[in-house]
This record gives sequence, structure tokens and C-alpha cells, in this order.
Amino acid sequence: MERTEQLPAATAPLSSPTPLPRIALVGVHGFGAHHLVNLERLAQVGALQLVAVADPNPPEPGQLSEDVRIFNNLETLLAAGIAPDVVIIATPIQTHSALGLAALAAGADVYLEKPTAASMAQFQELRTAAEAAGRAVQIGFQSLGSLALPALAEKISDGTLGTIRGYSATGTWLRDKGYYQRSRWAGKRTIDGVDVVDGVTTNPLAHSIATALRIAGILSADAIETVETDLYRAHDIEGDDTSAVRITPKVGPAVVSALTVCAPEQTEPFVTVHGTLGTAVFHYTQDILELTVGGITTKQIFGRTDLLENLLAHRKDGTPLLSSLENSGAFMSVLEAVRIAEDPHRIAAEHIEWLGEGLAAHPVIKDISAWIQRATAAQATFSEIGAPWARPAQATDSITLSDKVVAREISGEKLAATLSPRPYLHPVTTLNGTLVTDAMPLDHVWHLGAGVALQDVNGVNFWGGRTYRREDAGYVWRPDHGRIVRTSSVDLEGSRVEQLSWNGPDGAAILHETRTWSWREAAHGAWQLTLSFTLTPAGTSSVSLGSPGSNGRAAGGYGGFFWRLPAVENADVRTSSASGEDAVHGSRAPWLAWSGDFCGKPATLVFTAPPEADDPWFVRVEGYPGVGSALAWDTSVDLQPGESLTRTVTVTIADGIATDQHIEEWTAAT
Repeated sequence: MERTEQLPAATAPLSSPTPLPRIALVGVHGFGAHHLVNLERLAQVGALQLVAVADPNPPEPGQLSEDVRIFNNLETLLAAGIAPDVVIIATPIQTHSALGLAALAAGADVYLEKPTAASMAQFQELRTAAEAAGRAVQIGFQSLGSLALPALAEKISDGTLGTIRGYSATGTWLRDKGYYQRSRWAGKRTIDGVDVVDGVTTNPLAHSIATALRIAGILSADAIETVETDLYRAHDIEGDDTSAVRITPKVGPAVVSALTVCAPEQTEPFVTVHGTLGTAVFHYTQDILELTVGGITTKQIFGRTDLLENLLAHRKDGTPLLSSLENSGAFMSVLEAVRIAEDPHRIAAEHIEWLGEGLAAHPVIKDISAWIQRATAAQATFSEIGAPWARPAQATDSITLSDKVVAREISGEKLAATLSPRPYLHPVTTLNGTLVTDAMPLDHVWHLGAGVALQDVNGVNFWGGRTYRREDAGYVWRPDHGRIVRTSSVDLEGSRVEQLSWNGPDGAAILHETRTWSWREAAHGAWQLTLSFTLTPAGTSSVSLGSPGSNGRAAGGYGGFFWRLPAVENADVRTSSASGEDAVHGSRAPWLAWSGDFCGKPATLVFTAPPEADDPWFVRVEGYPGVGSALAWDTSVDLQPGESLTRTVTVTIADGIATDQHIEEWTAAT
């Protein structure tokens, strides 16, 4: 179980001259041992009386005072007439529901360790029982007692962080073989047909999701539109040990978690609030809140209200519960999605390194911390960002040559609004399988493989990310992101013709596009991909096509065709008359070649300029690897109703480092 071990000093006794609240603890080992420490602390200040414990494996002789009765289970404890006021349940997940129901039936309030139950049906049964009994149920998400949470809520509500773009939960822990062999239920999805649902999302790092949901104000299952799971395992277990989950509420931005217990070293987990003016990072096990606004970071350490003290205060004077059963409904929606999801995908051995020996051995997924950082930044799943060990992202279409899939088309419909969702090709490979595109890289998470994007279409951003504004002389976050939607597609021999609608933030169409992809094999073990797109105003008004360059950013005229490359070592970028980033960026040339080592494999891309216009090349090498053909380099293009703009770019994709003779042959054939 996840541990948040900070124990606040008990304040004034919560009891009155009336008898002290009588407490029974079910489960004295595991996290139950921490409850014993806390109960002793509170008993010493006269806040409660521990009257009984129940565990089939009783505590060591002398561990408890002589007046604490010991039972094998809750049933015999209740049958003995103990009549506890509060029952604390710190037992395996699959037992939570039955024990909680028994405690409620006995008239006790309940402190139930997380997760609440092993299914949504069990959660609903507990809700019904608690309401019928008129009893209180506190769920053991200790982080929800942090005093940092109301402070953060104030920063969100007063606009300190600007408009909130999203929330993310990050956790990189490690667990060894011994952790999953400590009990029969550890790492199991079911035992003998009984739901357990023990995985990184629902148990070790469950606090991260519960805390993120609370910060986002998503409390009930009814507030959630969808929960998308992307579950993996490196350990030899049934459950997930590495997962991404995206929770999309009916109102407001999404919460994305990216969690693992297969990291090279354990770090403190945290929740991030992504705003247009700043970010907040809450290290929930330490009650540390970091705010970064205007480039300045402040750090504050907060105290924490103990959840058992909070439950006792609720019993005494109605103090609101900080982690109520009712408000665990949103988390239970996540658990239910994990429960009914397909079994976690086994990560291939080639992506895992085992460290340590025997029961201390633990797997490390290659570059897992970087992939987690990328997923949370893009608000995407591991599958969507293309982690090499993840399931392939769901594609609408693919391109096959020589019985090999060399490109897949992704609709982009599930992407965060701030990425300007749109169709794109990724992954694209050489005929020998070398990857030559990237999508949602950490430096620019709105860069999406190969496709078409513009940053200023009548003031609407179809590129993603921040928008460059002349009046601001820089990039700013604005609620101006559009969405490109494919409305139809027709496959022909070696080509695909698509119709697309460029819709503004209000859903109204601004542009209609006809996009044609065509492909064929080429000489010297290469293949050629041609993209031709035609843009036409959707309505009766003119449409302006612009770029940062047309809005005042010098040499920043990107927009139109764009190809994001993966990291390339020994990159050589050249045209027929120039070489190097500075020389080719902004130049006009019939072709541009990019050669280098793509993940250690030599490959070459040759981009052939559109015949329809003398557009300059937009090229980045040092900052990030990308190539575009800029249709609005420093001046916007205005389309009148009925007018159209067409651009056609051919890309030759080859294994190896191409010679000038190869390039001449390829470009002559386009």
C-alpha cells in the first residue's frame, strides 16, 4: 500500500467527559501497523480508546496493552459484544466491502483503507448501507488531509495560474519481486473469481489519482464522461505495474496519470496543475506545494489533518469529512475502468533491465521516467505517444508496401484541445523499419508526425500550443485552438482521398480540405509519400491563412506541411545549393535532404518542394528536428469564398545515407 507517513501532533483531546470513542482495528500488519502507531499517539492525549483488534495473524505478545482484546476476525469481534464506535479496516482490497458492510450493520462508523472497494457495484452497496445506517465512512486517502489542498484551490480559483489546461499525476516508484510475493493477493486482478484489482493505479500509487481528482474538483462518478486505461506489466503478475489513465470529466479539463513501480529509483510522486499563466506541483507525500508563475518558483510546506482525527471530529460536531465515501466515487470510476479493461499488456523483455537478485530483483523499463514525463505533458497515454513497449495507437488507416506497414494514420480525435487535434501520420518508417517521425515529443507536445497544420486561420490556432501574437511580441496561451476532423475517405490503388473540416473552438467549419495521400516504391530501396492538400473557405467570408512569421516573428513562418522527426544524430541537412540549418532555413530550393542516424540506423528523407508555389523551407535541427514547407512565411494568404489553395509535397524515405545521384533520381521521378 502507498504510505504517507507524516503524523501530525495531536491537538487538544477530541473527547469530552463522556466516554472516549471506542476503536477497533481490523488488520494489524502492513498498513495496519501504521494505524497502531497513530492510535497509540491519539490514545496518549485522551482522544480515543483502542478496545480490540482483529487479524488471523495476531500481533506479537506485549505489542498491545492488556486491555485491548484480540480476535481472529471482525465477525468474532462483533459477536463478543465489543460494540466499537469506529472500526478501522486495513485489510486486502477484496475484503473491504464485506468488512465495511459488517461494521456498518453493527452501528459503527468506518475508516476504510483505500481503495474503497474492488468494484463499482461494491462501492454502491457500501453507499446504500452507510446511508441506511446513518453512519460515516472515511476512506484512507491520507493526502486529502493536506492543508496544501485548500491553499492550492485558492490559487486556482483566484486566477493565479490562469486558465487551467489540465491536471496530471506522476509516480515513479520501484517494487521488487518480494513485494509481489508478500501475500496471496498482491499483484492479482482476481483470486478464485473474486475481484482484487491490485495494480499500480489502484493501490501503490492510488493516492496520486485520488489527489489529482480532488484538486480538479472531480468527486463523483456522475461527474466523469470517460475513463481511458492503458495498462502494462513488467513483473510476472496479473495486475498493472505501469499505466497511463485519462479521466475526462463532463465539464473541465482532463486528469491524466502516468505511473510505474518499474523505475530505476524511487522518487516522490506529485500532482501537477497546468495553467496558462503558471503551474502548481503538489508533492503529496511531503505536503509540499510549488508554484511557478512568471518564471519564479515558490515553495511552501504545509501541515496535515489526520483522517482519523477528522472522523472523530465529524462524530463530535459534524466537521466535514475530508475523504468521505461519497467523494471516493470518482476514484472508484477509475478502479472500475481498470477492473473491466483488458489484461495489462506484457512489456517485451528487450525493453526491461532487471536489477538486484532473488526477491530483491526489480525490473526497470528503459527510459520510463522520460515516457512518463512525456505522457503527462501531452495529456496522452503511452500508446498515443508511441512508447516503444506500448500497444500501437489505434489507427484509422495504414500504408503498406512490400507487405510491410510503413505508415499509420491517426485521427487525433482524443488529443487534448490545446494540441489542436488533427489527423496525422505516425509512425512512418523506412522499408527496413527505421522510425522517421515523432509525435507529442516533450519539447513540443503539439508536434504530430507528418501532416498539415497552421497556427493562424482567421485567428484560430490549428497548430497547437501557444499562439504567437504581434501585440504580445511573443507566444501566449489563448482559448483559440481548432480541430481538424476527417469527414470521409476513399481508398484507391496506391492512394487515399480524404475530406476534412477545419472547425473553430465553437465547432463551426472555417475551411474545407481535400487531402490526398499517395505512395509508391522508389529506386535504391526507398519509397515515396506524396501529400497534396487543397484548402477552401467553408463559408461566404474570406479566410486568412497566417503564421507566427506573418504576425511579426522573424524567420518563424512555419505552417502548412510539417514533418516532425525523431532525435537524429550526425544530422546533415542540405539543399542543392546550401548545407546546414542556418543556410537552408528560409531558403527556396527544389528539394531538401535530411540524413543521419535515426536511433542508430542511417536513413535519409528527401522533401520535394510544392510545384504550386515558391514556398520557403522551415527547418529546425538544433532546437528540435523538423521540416516544413511554409505557405505563409512572412505574409498571410487570403482566400476569398470559392477560392482554393493547393500544395503538394513529396517525401522520399530511404534507408542509408543517400548520395546526390540518388537524390537526383528520386526528385526527377516526382
